[in-house]
Amino acid sequence: MNIVIFGPPGAGKGTQSKFIVKKHNLHQLSTGELLRNEIINKTLLGLKISTIMNSGNLVSDNIVSDLIEKFISNNKYKNRLIFDGYPRNKPQAKNLNILLNKYNQKIDLVLKLSVSLDVIKKRIAGRSVCSICGKIYNEFFNPAPINADCCASKFLQKRSDDTLDIAITRYETYEKNIKPVTDFYKETKLLKVVNGETSISDITKEISELIDLIKGWL
Repeated sequence: MNIVIFGPPGAGKGTQSKFIVKKHNLHQLSTGELLRNEIINKTLLGLKISTIMNSGNLVSDNIVSDLIEKFISNNKYKNRLIFDGYPRNKPQAKNLNILLNKYNQKIDLVLKLSVSLDVIKKRIAGRSVCSICGKIYNEFFNPAPINADCCASKFLQKRSDDTLDIAITRYETYEKNIKPVTDFYKETKLLKVVNGETSISDITKEISELIDLIKGWL
């Protein structure tokens, strides 16, 4: 099955996607990671993406679409994709359907994580990543263990785009663009809204139950 999961930056899409991947044998396709990989590899596209992201704006649809099609066209991932943070607007939603249809695939479930701006601010302000193992922590919700070998405070780093000003800009941009996407998927009856402000385990449980239900219909 193919799943779409979306929500504002900091909603926990990446965290939940990883749980879904592990339990349901899917492949996480994170547009954020795809874009960051271009930046890390210092490609010409990556330099352009970096400038856009650091200004708090979103990367163009054409750039993201080209990156995503590489995975949709690969038989290794056929009907095994979870789209993390994509689509972000109605044109992207329509384009995703076109890309999937091109390779005889479709979306089976759409998950929307609902989180307020106040909660997002805390998540962004407190978020850090271990430079050794890559694990993500939050000083308010999920602090790093005190005596950890690789996740000690000296190894914790904040991403350059994890600032409150950028977080607020992204949230406002997200809210502006997401209603048409929500309406689009409501019409297809694929949309399920999940409260993204509860505990990680409760969110995971609710999502897993929804996936199991959809699997029973396929």
